[in-house]
Amino acid sequence: MTNEFFPDLRTVRLDEPGGAVVILDQTRLPGEETYVELRTPEQIWEAIRELKVRGAPAIGVTAAYGIYVCCRRAGGSCFDDLCETFDRTAAYLASSRPTAVNLSAALERMRNCLLAHRDEPAAGIWDRLRDEAEAIRREDATACRQIGEYGLSLLEPGAGILTHCNAGHLATSEYGTALAPLYLGQERGYGFRVYADETRPLLQGARLTSYELMRAGIDVTLICDNMASLVMSEGRVQAVLVGCDRIAANGDAANKIGTSGVAVLARHYGIPFYVLGPTSTIDADCPTGASIPIEQRDPAEVTEAHYAQRMAPRNVKVYNPAFDVTPCDLITAIVTERGIARPPFDDALRAWSLPGRAGR
Repeated sequence: MTNEFFPDLRTVRLDEPGGAVVILDQTRLPGEETYVELRTPEQIWEAIRELKVRGAPAIGVTAAYGIYVCCRRAGGSCFDDLCETFDRTAAYLASSRPTAVNLSAALERMRNCLLAHRDEPAAGIWDRLRDEAEAIRREDATACRQIGEYGLSLLEPGAGILTHCNAGHLATSEYGTALAPLYLGQERGYGFRVYADETRPLLQGARLTSYELMRAGIDVTLICDNMASLVMSEGRVQAVLVGCDRIAANGDAANKIGTSGVAVLARHYGIPFYVLGPTSTIDADCPTGASIPIEQRDPAEVTEAHYAQRMAPRNVKVYNPAFDVTPCDLITAIVTERGIARPPFDDALRAWSLPGRAGR
């Protein structure tokens, strides 16, 4: 399965010999499409932390490939030594970004694979770990397509859609989460009109969402974050689609900072607010959004990172959280690859967080 709009654009992959993780450096978009090879734990950590690769599903895939590459490069034939290397590297990679649950979930899944094949020779273990990482990527691509199908069923042809941050092809293996319905709609002639928030402070909406939607020929208009209320009041928006980095057991959802404000506006104007993401983002051990760790970013991202010269007074205090949490009572529906859940979300999310369970 390949998104027909991006046959040549791979967010993250393993090189053919299996000696490096290859990522599209998203910090250089939209100006240039540059691929970077990552071979060491430090390179992988830095790429995740500095958002060269980003989006919860893509981070999970990167972590899976990365732990395989790092352990294989470390070598050794003793299982205990291999396990020690794995655990040390996994703990280090997991510290790069704390909010997206896919990162730790992928590393845990890879560790379970390691333990399940502990009696095999080292060469066999490498093969098993590589197969597991590839499976994580394939499953993400399949899940995104299914999320798109369910999400599209909620939308009318010609609808105006507002989205915040970037939850498209660049954030996943294929299609994306919140943007997946838009790509399927484009394939089927729905004629959506999309309004993309620029998304402060990192500008993923301006740099990435606008870039990939335009690349696919989708009608997209970029707006500043503080324009969303006016655009909604003018009747231009019939639905809001956003992604998520972690969903708590009660349905509270963490996403890029500013998402909760969009949800408040959508409620005020009577516009449905949909959260789209794979079931791998559901954290059954997190009872509510209050338990979700919120990553704090470098103040320079607010004061100077996107300007030719510094635009804020030196030494001004800066509060720069990367995410906020949208309360479940502001969410119209949560869309996953297993179906559509409406409030109250508890039962569906509990079922979906268990392996092999499905719900609608």
